[in-house]
Amino acid sequence: MSNKIIKIALLDMYNGEPNQGMRCIIDVVNRFSPVVSFEIFDVRVKCELPDINKFDIYISTGGPGNPLIGDGNWDVKYYEFIDSLNKWNNENAIKKHVLFICHSFQMACLHFGLATVTKRNDTSFGVMTIHKTKEGLVDPLFEGLADPFYAIDSRDYQVVQPKLSIFAKKGAKIISLEKIRDHVQYERAIMAVRFTDYFVGTQFHPEADPISFVSHLRNKEAKEKIRAMKGKRKFRNMLEDLLDDDKIYRTNETLIPNFLRIAINDLMKTKKMLSN
Repeated sequence: MSNKIIKIALLDMYNGEPNQGMRCIIDVVNRFSPVVSFEIFDVRVKCELPDINKFDIYISTGGPGNPLIGDGNWDVKYYEFIDSLNKWNNENAIKKHVLFICHSFQMACLHFGLATVTKRNDTSFGVMTIHKTKEGLVDPLFEGLADPFYAIDSRDYQVVQPKLSIFAKKGAKIISLEKIRDHVQYERAIMAVRFTDYFVGTQFHPEADPISFVSHLRNKEAKEKIRAMKGKRKFRNMLEDLLDDDKIYRTNETLIPNFLRIAINDLMKTKKMLSN
């Protein structure tokens, strides 16, 4: 693994709880195995963070719990780590690329002061349509995905009330939103943000595949909870959506691969230019 060109750090934010997310992320990363190697860092349990001199690309996972609350140790170091990557990109030609997912995305939005994070009235869980914004229509992260596209959503918290003046000051862009719900007076949550040219994040789970979702449903308690939450008809519709090749399969095969291709191409191009 040491002779591979690009090194990826996977930041485990699951807080020791069993999950399918890391398996899904590793599955996607392994599609690039001739070019990359990866290492996992347990951020919340062991307070592990990578040496930024040794890694090129970072994927920070989703996870359980309240993104507004840490233990005063791992969360402080995590935010310092994000700042160190940002500082690196401001000072160096070879850039560090970061993808923030769900819990990590919420924390990044808070840290950069871009929006408010609130607890939802109820849990959002299942297959959701994600709508691109004007900026999202041309963002390379979403290339190959329809508008709207479909993704697995799982959250008790949401990013809302964007501070547009701070977005403008930092050059950040909202690139997707949740669906419009005319029957309820709720603000549309922010589903993805382009923080910088090299930092991007999604509220939804681009790594999720139907296998991981079905595996979760094999837990009888989980299945009954979701059925009670959604109702039988919506539950059946959700299962149908999982098997549609143009829905979750398409997102799983497109979004993180786009992120990795963009990052790898940028790194190789810059390294080649500097070596000439």
